[in-house]
Amino acid sequence: MSSTQPDRTDNDAGATVYDLSARRAAAATSTELEPQHVVEGVLLTDEENAALDRRIERNGGIARVRHARATVARTVQVVRQHEPTVKATRTVLSNSLYVVQGFESWARRLWDAGTLGVYRRQIKAAEAMGDQEALQDWTERKELAQERRHRRLMDLPGMAAGLARVTAGSIAVLLMVLLVISTLVQVTDTGRFLAVWEGVLDAIGWIITAVTVVWTPFVLSLPALILLGAWREGRRLGRAPGWLATAADADADVTIDETTIARALEALRIPQITAYIKQGLPLQYITTARKDGRGTHAVLRLPAGVTAEKIARRRGDLATGLHRLSKEVWPTTGSEAGILDLWVADKGALAEGAGAYPLLHEGSVDIFKGVPFGRTLRGEPITCPVLERNTIGGGMPGQGKSSAARCVMAGAALDPTAELRIWVPDANFDFEAFKPRCSRYVMGAEDEKIAEILEHLRELHEEVQSRGELLIKHEEPAVTRKLASAGVGLHPIVALLEEAHVAIQHATYGAEISQLLVDIVRLGRKRAIHLFLSTQAPTKDSMPRDVTRNCSNGIAFAVGDHVANDALLGQGAYAAGHRATELIPGTDKGTAVVKGFSGERSEIVQVYFLDVSRNNDQVTPIITRSLAAIEAAGRGLPGTAMAAPVVEVSRNLLEDLDAVMGEEPIRVADLPALLAQHAPRWTPYRSLTGKALRDQLAELGVKVPSTKNTYPVDPVTVRDALARQATADLDDES
Repeated sequence: MSSTQPDRTDNDAGATVYDLSARRAAAATSTELEPQHVVEGVLLTDEENAALDRRIERNGGIARVRHARATVARTVQVVRQHEPTVKATRTVLSNSLYVVQGFESWARRLWDAGTLGVYRRQIKAAEAMGDQEALQDWTERKELAQERRHRRLMDLPGMAAGLARVTAGSIAVLLMVLLVISTLVQVTDTGRFLAVWEGVLDAIGWIITAVTVVWTPFVLSLPALILLGAWREGRRLGRAPGWLATAADADADVTIDETTIARALEALRIPQITAYIKQGLPLQYITTARKDGRGTHAVLRLPAGVTAEKIARRRGDLATGLHRLSKEVWPTTGSEAGILDLWVADKGALAEGAGAYPLLHEGSVDIFKGVPFGRTLRGEPITCPVLERNTIGGGMPGQGKSSAARCVMAGAALDPTAELRIWVPDANFDFEAFKPRCSRYVMGAEDEKIAEILEHLRELHEEVQSRGELLIKHEEPAVTRKLASAGVGLHPIVALLEEAHVAIQHATYGAEISQLLVDIVRLGRKRAIHLFLSTQAPTKDSMPRDVTRNCSNGIAFAVGDHVANDALLGQGAYAAGHRATELIPGTDKGTAVVKGFSGERSEIVQVYFLDVSRNNDQVTPIITRSLAAIEAAGRGLPGTAMAAPVVEVSRNLLEDLDAVMGEEPIRVADLPALLAQHAPRWTPYRSLTGKALRDQLAELGVKVPSTKNTYPVDPVTVRDALARQATADLDDES
C-alpha cells in the first residue's frame, strides 16, 4: 500500500475505504491509515482522480468534491454494515424452507403409507423395465399388504369393544376390592371406612399431579420438537434454491448417494429420465452408492431408451449436478447398454496424485508379475503387465507418455534377468539414463540412426523366430519364469520404441520398420518379448493398424479426437465411454486412461513420475542399483553376449552392379531384384525401381540407351565408370 495513496488498495475482492477527513493529516505525517471497511467497487487511477478533481473544481470547487467523496464513503460504509442483515435474512429463509419441505416430506410419506404408494411405484418401475419377475413379486406384496390392512380394519371394532370390556372389568374389580377392604375396616374399626376412600382419592390425585408435572414440559416443547424434526427432514433433502445459498453452503460438499445421483441425472433433461422420475418411479440400483477408495461407486439401470453411452457423452453436465470437476466423474457402460457404471471421486481427492515411485530407493521386480505403474482414481496401486503382452501408449506432447515409458522400463531394469532395448528416433534426453542398462540403445533422428534402429528390429525379428524353435525344443507353449532364469536364451526382452511415428513414417526405412513391428507384436508375445510403442498421435498413417489391434495394453493420455482414442484403447472405446478425450491437457498431466491392466474394461490411472532432470535425477540411482543386482547374481548384462549387428550406412552402387552383372547387357528393370538379392539387408534396394536406377546411373556417368524401350545396361560402361571412380578416389587421397 502506497503512503501517497492511503485510500487505495489492489485487493481483487474489493477496495479498502478510509476516513477521508483524516487524509490530509495522514499525508502530512506520512502515516498509514487503518482500514475501516472492505467494500466491493472500482477504484480510480491517479490520472482519473486528477481529471475528476479538475472537472468538478471548474464546477464549484474542490471542497464540494471532497464533501461528495466523504458522503459516498459514508454511504458505502452503511451499505456494507447491512450485509449481515442480508446474510441473516437468507439464513432465515433457507431454514424456513427446510421446515416446509420437511412437513411436505412427512405428508408424502403419510400419503404413501395410506395408499401403498411404495408398492405402486415399484410395480410401475417393474412395468417400465419389462421385468415380469419383479412385477409379479411386487404385485403379490401389494396384495398381501392390502389383505393385512383389511384384516386390521375389520378387527378394529372387536379390539375397541374388548378394550372397553377390559377397562370396565378392571374398574369394577378395583371398586369391589376397595369396597371389601373398606367394609372390613368398618367392621373392625368403626369410623375408618371414609378414611380408606379418602386415601385412595388422595393417591389418585397425586398420580394425576405427577403426570401433569412431567407431561407439561413435553407438551409445551412438542411444537418446537416437531419444527426441529421437520427442519432436519428438509435439510436431509437439501433442496434449498441456489439464490438462498450462503458462501459456506456453496463451499460445502454434497453426499453422493442415490438421491444425489437421481437428481443429477434428472438435471440432464433427457426426456425418458425426466418422464420416468416425474411419475415417481425410483431408479433401479444394481449396486447402491457405496464408498470405493477415494470416491463413491454405483451401478444402476437407466430407464428404457437411455443408454449409458448417452450419459457418458455428457460427463461434464453430469459432473455439475454432482458438484464435481469433470475429471472426478466417470460414467461408463456396464454389462448392458442400459446399465450405467458410475464412479465419483471425493472432492479434491485426485489432487493427491500418484505419489512417489514405490521402488525409488529399494526393492526389485519379478517381471512375470508386472511392474509398478501408478494409482487408480480409487487410490489403489496398479501394475503394468509385461509378459505375454505388448503396449501402445500415446497422447498430446507434455502429458506424461515418456514418464509412463520410464516407469515400465525402470521396473523391467530391476529384474536382473530382463534385457532392455531402447530406440529413440529423436534428439531426446529422456532415456539417456537407461543407456548403461541397455543391450541396444539408439538416440537420434538422422538417417543413419533410423537405419540402425531398422537393423536392431531385424535382429529382434530374427530373435522371435529362434525363440520359437527353443520353445519347441523345451516343449513349452510360452516362456516361463523357470525358463527365463535358466540361461537358455529365453530371458525376457523389453523393447521400447519412443516417438515411434518418426521411425514408421521415415521415407526410406519406414515401410520395413512397420512390417517388422507388426510381426514382432504378433509373434513375440509368448516368447517373452515385450514391445512398447510410444507415440504422440496414433493414426493409420503413423501406426500400423495390425500393431494397434495386437497391443493388449493401451495407455492414453489426453488426446484430441476419437480416432486417436480408439487407436490406443481399442475399437469402440470412445463410444463406450472410455475416453481420453475428456482429459484436459495440462490440468490432467500424468493422468491416463489404460486398458488391459486389470479386469476392468478401462481404468483411470495417475502415473508415477520419474524425473531425469540434472537437479533431481531419479532414474540413474535405479539403474545403478539394477546393475549391482545383476553383478551380485553373477550374471552378465542380459543381451550383451551377442554382438550388436553391423549397420550399413552406405553402399557403392557401381560395385554392387559389377558383382551381379556378367558379360552381357541386362535390362535396367531386372537389376533392382538382383541388387536386393545381393544385399538383402540394404533397404534402399528393396524399393528400387528401374527408372530410379536409371536416374542414379546417369548421375554416376553411366548412360543407359533406350534400345527398343528395354533400356539395357552394359556391364562394360558400368565397369568403366567404376574405374573412373576409383581413379578419382586415388587422386583425392593424394
